[in-house]
Amino acid sequence: MTCWETIGAYAFRSLGYGERLLPRSDFTLCQQFTLIGSGMIWNVYYGVLALAFGFVFAISLALAKNARPAVLRKPAEWFVFVFRGSPLFIQFFLAYFLFQALKQVSPVFDPLTSAALGALIVLFLNTAAYSGEIFLGALRSVPAGDIDAADAYGMTGWTRFRRVLFPTMLRLGWPAYTNEAIFLFHATTLVFFSGFPAWQQKGDALYYARYFADKTFNPFIPYPIVAFYFVLLTLAVIGLFGWINARLNRHLPQEQRRRIRVRPQLIR
Repeated sequence: MTCWETIGAYAFRSLGYGERLLPRSDFTLCQQFTLIGSGMIWNVYYGVLALAFGFVFAISLALAKNARPAVLRKPAEWFVFVFRGSPLFIQFFLAYFLFQALKQVSPVFDPLTSAALGALIVLFLNTAAYSGEIFLGALRSVPAGDIDAADAYGMTGWTRFRRVLFPTMLRLGWPAYTNEAIFLFHATTLVFFSGFPAWQQKGDALYYARYFADKTFNPFIPYPIVAFYFVLLTLAVIGLFGWINARLNRHLPQEQRRRIRVRPQLIR
């Protein structure tokens, strides 16, 4: 089988398309790059959806923690404390056993026990907690002069938030949020080690890397390939978020524009 035939057979295997059986012997570099790359589709799936839903929830958490009524502030504070105070790896296991218990109550909860949905929910809640703290700090850092100017123009309530507070909060918090987005994509590798089973044994990048490492007894080829793909993914995130950051700061003089500095976290 040529490399192009291998790509055609295994490029979308993680989604259930192409060859059903994995190669058993004579593993080639093309097979490893193709199958691990196929598994990366799931890592991108987890990261993109968790970021999309987590961003909206994070803004809500920031506003709730900044609110005066305790009925809004206290639940948000406890939510952030729980998800920031416990390891993500433990959250996966606790959520899996919780979803298994719900599944015993009603079969309607069965989809929650799969990695495609259950693990996504954990990642979404975790990144929302961390991002909520980022945006809360940014919200409290909005210059008082901006708020006074909005008041002078007669802006109140939703209008003031939409026109002044939200854009400034986003601009101030975006560099730190970029680092959170990068870490979230890296954290998707923990799904493989959690209790959530892969869909029809078609898992993420580490699933295929582990397969090749076990079959060849050589981890120094598949795992560097995983690292290579994540480096490319990180560069893509930096490029996209850097472009958004430039758009958010386009009205400022060049010397006042905040640059994105990547500060990887080794452990959550």
